[in-house]
Amino acid sequence: MATTSTFIFIGLLSLLLSASSAAPPSSGIRLGGFIRRPSSSSSSRVPFFHEAPAFRNGDSCNTQTIHITMTLDANYLRGTMAAVLSILQHSTCPQNIEFHFLYSNFEPDVYSSINSTFPYLNLKVYKFDSNRVRGKISKSVRQALDQPLNYARIYLADIMPANVKRVIYLDSDLVVVDDIGKLWDVDLEGRVLAAPEYCHANFTNFFTDLFWSDRNLAKTFDGRDPCYFNTGVMVMNVEKWRQGGYSQRVEEWMVVQKQKRIYHLGSLPPFLLVLAGNIKGVDHRWNQHGLGGDNIEGKCRNLHPGPISLLHWSGKGKPWLRLDSRKPCTVDHLWAPYDLYRPSPSTHSPELEE
Repeated sequence: MATTSTFIFIGLLSLLLSASSAAPPSSGIRLGGFIRRPSSSSSSRVPFFHEAPAFRNGDSCNTQTIHITMTLDANYLRGTMAAVLSILQHSTCPQNIEFHFLYSNFEPDVYSSINSTFPYLNLKVYKFDSNRVRGKISKSVRQALDQPLNYARIYLADIMPANVKRVIYLDSDLVVVDDIGKLWDVDLEGRVLAAPEYCHANFTNFFTDLFWSDRNLAKTFDGRDPCYFNTGVMVMNVEKWRQGGYSQRVEEWMVVQKQKRIYHLGSLPPFLLVLAGNIKGVDHRWNQHGLGGDNIEGKCRNLHPGPISLLHWSGKGKPWLRLDSRKPCTVDHLWAPYDLYRPSPSTHSPELEE
């Protein structure tokens, strides 16, 4: 079994080698044989990115499609770009991956950025109706957790096309340093969800004293051995989720939260209430989480011991913000090689150029 340092070294080395042979980035958005500079009305929140190289890694690939879902938002676009690059770079068959992006507010410049940065990417975009959760969200410890798009993962079974039976859901603040196909191939053993479980964590801390003191509420875990799992990395059987009405089950706990303060975080606790103790556990290497620090101060954290397939900056601190502020944590330097951000666009005067 490879060590942590081996995975990191391979990831960094392969990126440097591929970047050195890539063509210089274009200065705008590809339109056929031309390059068009972004319009002057483009949102100032949308950064510019280098065009990523195309990867063809495997000698032989089957026709199996790996479906990956992520949210698409200008505030996290830089993280999304790094995540996509890392997935493609380390996949044995990147051409077999189909990305499904969910958005709540359509921002044309965000969509254009994805297309111009990954012009070969197999992708689809879907509108998530924020009204589905707007009256159900309760204030949590951090404003970012309260955004409607953060709850879109609850409704994947309603949003994905009927022919998609399974998806991998990924947050935008992570990078993959292993073949995502290994996670895709996990045997769910009849469960609706698979994710790394962390049974050493104090599960009671995810809910308030009011919850545990109310016998009618606390008995929801009777007959289960619940463990914490992070909803930023999940393999979901969307067909079984749909058949079991899991979206409605999660919503019911969100309604309870509006009436009684039973937890402090955002979309995670209702997932735990419905599914904790009844998911397929996955090796911890697939979610080295918490690298963003806690949800209040975002202090630096070190890597957990053991091999790594996925690095996840869950928590308040995001690597691109800490790197830009020149106050990075040590782990942020593991994210940096996947950063496609281009600090400022080229300033060519013609609107169109060959």
